[in-house]
Amino acid sequence: MTDDALTALGERARDLDAEHAATDRRSAFVLPQGVIYLDGNSLGAMSVAARDAAADAVTRQWGEQLIRAWNDSAWWTAPERVGDRVAELIGAPLGTVVVGDSTTVSLYKAVHAAARLRPNRRVVLTDPDSFPTDVHVTRGVCDQLGLTLELVSPGDAVARLEGSNDVALASYSQVDYRTGELWDLAAITTAAHDAGALACWDLCHSAGVVEVGLTDGGADFAVGCGYKYLSGGPGAPAFLFVAPQHLGDFTNPILGWNGHATPFAMSPDHVPADGITRARVGTPPVLGIAALEGALTAYDGLKVADVRRRSLSLTGFFVECLDALGVDLPVVTPRDDARGSQVSLRHPDAYAVVQALIARGVIGDFREKDIVRLGFAPLYLSHADALAAAVHVRDVVVGREFEQEQFRSRATVT
Repeated sequence: MTDDALTALGERARDLDAEHAATDRRSAFVLPQGVIYLDGNSLGAMSVAARDAAADAVTRQWGEQLIRAWNDSAWWTAPERVGDRVAELIGAPLGTVVVGDSTTVSLYKAVHAAARLRPNRRVVLTDPDSFPTDVHVTRGVCDQLGLTLELVSPGDAVARLEGSNDVALASYSQVDYRTGELWDLAAITTAAHDAGALACWDLCHSAGVVEVGLTDGGADFAVGCGYKYLSGGPGAPAFLFVAPQHLGDFTNPILGWNGHATPFAMSPDHVPADGITRARVGTPPVLGIAALEGALTAYDGLKVADVRRRSLSLTGFFVECLDALGVDLPVVTPRDDARGSQVSLRHPDAYAVVQALIARGVIGDFREKDIVRLGFAPLYLSHADALAAAVHVRDVVVGREFEQEQFRSRATVT
């Protein structure tokens, strides 16, 4: 590539950053100097507000208020309060989302409850290429309830559902965690409903960066984590959505005292609370919820539609830069708008490529068996970052830096 062509890309990056300036929240995040962080789809960067909220929860609330903080700092109502903030980002009504458990536990509750709502149907559909915990949890529920798990790609789900009368639930991820492909939530949900089934969606890779539209799409259940694009911190609490029409019949398979109608009556008999509170289980992780609540303030004043436009612009421009730079790697992420907020490349030495990029200060991640996965968290990444990252990818691949022995030894966490 000529210097003039690279200069032209730089000018285009500046123009695009100016065009999307209204959604730039980089100053709200703590990012190390010299790092282009392309792993926000695995662990979001720390925000100033999350850091300060966590510090306040520890030093003032826990440290000074002690047990009084359950009332004085509204710890007890935090799962529903923060759930309402998440609901705004995923297109759900207030009072239908609760925060507190992990994604795994939340999905278990959703799949189990959905199966109970369709007692005469014996089949559950899920994606064989979904994140492993989704398959594990769904298989476990099927084994426990005597149901049949069918592994059906989201691309084949509508055809499988048409005319069927045996499916209880179609449970899918809205965005493929490896390829970044965005599946049609509304179409699959409609097909499920037409067949008399329910639909559950994993939003881990879409919440905060995609106009999820749970209400518009008719979803029955949804789950998602708080530590990716929402930047709630490592192991941040996940969320569970239950559509309003199912709340009255929602049966929590894990009966804990937090989901009781009168938890402090200390009754041995379980009476489910009204509304989404019945989906709670045990004592919530207060410190984690506090950090997540702080992190979500980064979205204050923003429309998800505008964040989505920035996301598509960033990922699209990155692919444009790869093409212009002559990076000859298969882009497995859709080039049209049917993608989440990531770009995945295929390379036979993908792990080593990622490690070589990290050594250059470009932090992405690797997914088996040959995926270089680069996530673009739109709130704190710029088009200038996208161009710089593409140049680093070119240099690592063309210069064959990934062949160095130091990049080939795998760490525990890949």
